[in-house]
Amino acid sequence: MTDQPNTGSALSLPPHPGIDTLLWHVPHGAERAERHLWLIQVLRWVRQGNVQGQPPPQATQAAVSYMLAQCQARPELKQHIEHLLARCLDDLHVSGLLADHGFAPRAAFMSELSERLRRRFLPASPDTRDLSHLFGLLFDERVDAPWLAALSDTQLAQLAELFDGAWRLLARPGGWRQDAMDALSILAAHVRSSGLSAQLRLRLGDGPELAHSFGQIVHVTDQVMEQLTALHGPGEHTPEALAATEARLLQEVRLLRGLLDACTQQAHGVHQHLEAHGVSVDVVFQVDQLRARCERMAQLLDLLLSHAPQREVRTLLVSLIEEGEQRRSLRALFRQHYSLLARLVAERSAETGEHYITRDRAAYFDMLRRAAGGGLIIAGTTYAKFMLAALGLSAFWGGFAAGANYAVSFVIIHLLHWTVATKQPAMTAPAMAAKLKDTHSDEGLAGFVDEAAHLLRSQVAGIVGNLAVVIPVVLAVQAVAWLLMGRPLLSVDKAHHVLHDLTLLGPTVFYAALTGVLLFASSLVAGWVENWFVWHRLDSAMQWHPRMRAWFGAQGAERWAHWWRANISGLAANVSLGMILGLTPPLAAFFGLPIEVRHVTLSTGQIAAAVGTLGLDAWRDPNLWWCLAAIPFTGFLNLSVSFTLALRVAIRSREVKVHDRARLARALLSALWRSPGRFLLPPRAQLAQESLPPAAP
Repeated sequence: MTDQPNTGSALSLPPHPGIDTLLWHVPHGAERAERHLWLIQVLRWVRQGNVQGQPPPQATQAAVSYMLAQCQARPELKQHIEHLLARCLDDLHVSGLLADHGFAPRAAFMSELSERLRRRFLPASPDTRDLSHLFGLLFDERVDAPWLAALSDTQLAQLAELFDGAWRLLARPGGWRQDAMDALSILAAHVRSSGLSAQLRLRLGDGPELAHSFGQIVHVTDQVMEQLTALHGPGEHTPEALAATEARLLQEVRLLRGLLDACTQQAHGVHQHLEAHGVSVDVVFQVDQLRARCERMAQLLDLLLSHAPQREVRTLLVSLIEEGEQRRSLRALFRQHYSLLARLVAERSAETGEHYITRDRAAYFDMLRRAAGGGLIIAGTTYAKFMLAALGLSAFWGGFAAGANYAVSFVIIHLLHWTVATKQPAMTAPAMAAKLKDTHSDEGLAGFVDEAAHLLRSQVAGIVGNLAVVIPVVLAVQAVAWLLMGRPLLSVDKAHHVLHDLTLLGPTVFYAALTGVLLFASSLVAGWVENWFVWHRLDSAMQWHPRMRAWFGAQGAERWAHWWRANISGLAANVSLGMILGLTPPLAAFFGLPIEVRHVTLSTGQIAAAVGTLGLDAWRDPNLWWCLAAIPFTGFLNLSVSFTLALRVAIRSREVKVHDRARLARALLSALWRSPGRFLLPPRAQLAQESLPPAAP
């Protein structure tokens, strides 16, 4: 035996000092932490692929081959590694890795979030008996799964030989199969308790199918393990007895797989129930955990039934690594468990957004009428804002009063079925997302372009209607004030201050974009409140509450409940939008951030009030012209930012993958170049068709 590690005849690789030092000093008799650190360092070297002369994809495979060749060439090295693995396996809970890795100990979203934050920011100790904990230290979830999946059959066989030697040294009855069966039993118990829990039972029903699938899974799993023990355990194994045992085992396995499929299908039914009756993040989290445990049970069955399980072990290891990455990722947690809520919010917003899209001439002028009504209310909101500012309240209470002013105005507009243009994008974007599903065909692409034209035309009508009324109404109020009181409602200093603040030369563009974000945020609040209302069935509680029925009568309580169900989203959107617009500046100022909001209709009303105070002198002030120039930029950013954010959420929630975005952009630009008028007014063909007399019967 030489004093230096041999590379083996199968490899023509030069020695590598780093791994050779590790292989020459295998701490098989050391403490637990030192053994684990040695394994971590070996896998780190393999992961880095530190083999000279090899490109990165093949370097990792060459590193594994180098190590295995060393074990084949040096029997004492192989013996030391087997002793080290035996001591590690004897000290660790293998069944815990197979049953618990990748799963949350508590089926609650917030507890899992705190656990992931702890794992992300706090260091982990290798001195542990938890193999699931050590597994996260051994493997890098981002890079280890590919090279493990690419291991050859020869490499798998050599690695299996090392672990078989370790299990033989332990002389444990059942070996690794016993740990796999223990994990199978633990998983079956988890699946049964989750499926029969109160939260899922209420949504699945207490029918016979639920009791048969979830109620029988533990018993059938025990039967499978009993047959596996009889097949691989000690005792006489005559050919006849083995054949009979295998037949019973296959029968029980078929029954167990059928139960797992039934449990998975019933868990999928919970998602359908949630889409119809409201979403709970904790219930979604519990359902996803249940389905993942069913998949893990199927993998363990494949492992236990295989006579040469090297490939099944590899598949299981890759799955454990990928699930470990999902368990560590904060982004995956939010993406997985808020996608259903986002979809529900988007779909309900899409239903509301259909009312904000005009597709014919009558709807277009109706939008102008409703937007004009909204402009009338905003004119009053403008003067109320100035009066509240004159009270000299503290920063917070001034912002609260301004938010209450906005909220009351928006609610009045909502109850009168009028509209504010800047509220439209967050509602209409989800309706647009539904059109993206068919854009792979020419007909679908044409439909998307038509929908975009309808949408843009509706936005223009909303802004024109708002501004066409708010400007003359504000000026008329100022004129009446001059006639009745001899002075305007707005002081000269305040008028100059308005023109100085709203100019395009300042941060108006940034504030307008930020206001678009706030407009989008109000739509999320509206969707969440509506989902909360539906989830807790508050409409039913209102309809059947004894006191409500005593006050309003049976029919009155029913109408009242239906009114709240129909208007809860709109009320939440308008109240939240008003309070967000009012409170954002003082809260930002508390942190030293000079942030303001720029709402196109409110800003235009303030500019008109300033002009009403300054009179003709205002037109000689350059600030006025810069303020007028800022109005289209403010409107564009309010609409585009909120629409883009809402469309992004809608697309992601519907899992619509837009691979042909360039094709969509070309189609839109082409349509805009050929007929720009269709994006501003109803198409001529439609107008001509509407002008024709009705056909004779």
